[in-house]
Amino acid sequence: MRIFFTSLMAFFLSGLAGGLVAQQLAVATHAQEEYILVFMTSVLVTIAATIMFFIAQLFANAPTIINWLGLCAIILFVLIGLGLIGWTFSQPVDKRQWGGDLPIVAGLVLPNLATVLVHWLFARRRLRRGSINAQVGA
Repeated sequence: MRIFFTSLMAFFLSGLAGGLVAQQLAVATHAQEEYILVFMTSVLVTIAATIMFFIAQLFANAPTIINWLGLCAIILFVLIGLGLIGWTFSQPVDKRQWGGDLPIVAGLVLPNLATVLVHWLFARRRLRRGSINAQVGA
């Protein structure tokens, strides 16, 4: 039951963190309707991270798996960000829209990165706290 409540709390906290980052980016960049995509991906990443971290907590060596999962997810979003920035720079000079492309790139990467970081930190901390309580009780 502890794993379920850990995942539920991490879902709410990481969703809140990702939503706040997306909201602040939308306000800072004066975003329009195109930022709906950013909020949708933020929710999708929150759901996917919750499922992945929930499954990772069920294994015997959960702290190691959670650390690897968090590291791989962070690397994935950094690579996605670099790929999107590279794609923006690969456009012909006359068709580049710096004001329109880079805020969306930041919006697609930064909220999702914040979501994964908060989820990873919360799950790792709760798992470590549970193992310390089990050792003290034994």
